[in-house]
Amino acid sequence: MIGLRAIASYVPPRRESNLALLERFQLEQGFVRDKIGVLERARRDDDEGTADMAQRALEALLAKTGLARERIQALVLVTQNPDQRIPHASPLVHRKAGLPGCCATFDVSLGCSGYVYGLSVLRGFLEANGLDHGVLLTCDPYSRIIDPADKSTLLLFGDAASASLLTRDAPRYAVSAGVFGTQGDTGRALACDADRLEMNGRAVFSFALTEASRSLDRLLEREGLGRDDIDLYAVHQGSKYIVDSLQRRMGIDPARMPFVAAGVGNTVSSSIPLLLEPVLDAAAPRRIALCGFGVGLSVAACLLQRAEGTP
Repeated sequence: MIGLRAIASYVPPRRESNLALLERFQLEQGFVRDKIGVLERARRDDDEGTADMAQRALEALLAKTGLARERIQALVLVTQNPDQRIPHASPLVHRKAGLPGCCATFDVSLGCSGYVYGLSVLRGFLEANGLDHGVLLTCDPYSRIIDPADKSTLLLFGDAASASLLTRDAPRYAVSAGVFGTQGDTGRALACDADRLEMNGRAVFSFALTEASRSLDRLLEREGLGRDDIDLYAVHQGSKYIVDSLQRRMGIDPARMPFVAAGVGNTVSSSIPLLLEPVLDAAAPRRIALCGFGVGLSVAACLLQRAEGTP
């Protein structure tokens, strides 16, 4: 079985405060705390590229797991903001990290649903080709495409990267088949034209609330589980208001569907693994439901189930 063993991350140390921008945008502190939920956003250095951040997350994963880089057989990077158009970003990470020549590398162009999609893509790739060890990277530094005059996006998005090890060798979690969906007719609700991100917040919120709950329920029904059978709901950290509204809609205790992005921001495809990393390091919940939603507009959900024998 190919499953998930470990997650590591890289979050730039630089922070930008949203509370320092209240007067500039004529906002109340309560709005930032209770609706957006992001008090500080992680920001990459000006000379820090997507491949740099992803490679730092990869190095953290190798240090955590003790896996020799020579054993990595596949490297998949989820990003919509690569350093350049050609070559794609994953071979840049491959070079920086000194990975073996027999390692497959490719990018997946997805946003906030990208981690769940990436788990499915990499797991399937490893299974189909008889491979044993693969790493899923996420890195989407939206600070590159944010309009500094647009409060709806400037106050929301942060920069980060993650690395997840999928392996046959004593995985901690089995990864279920996914539940996926696309609403392409409203895809323009979150789009980047002329290198600037534009967002219709109301349309994105409506999609997230409706399709995330629907996808999670479809997942649970397929797995023969009820909502209370899930120990942790790791949902995309779109905003505190989205997560809080999803909690209420599904009747989930906030402790089982937390919002944890107050100090980093919405880190796009990295938000779910950033949520998962400390949980997996501190404990091993039996069942974790993942759900990402956003650019596309797309949604994806899957189940992580603790492997037998995992303490």
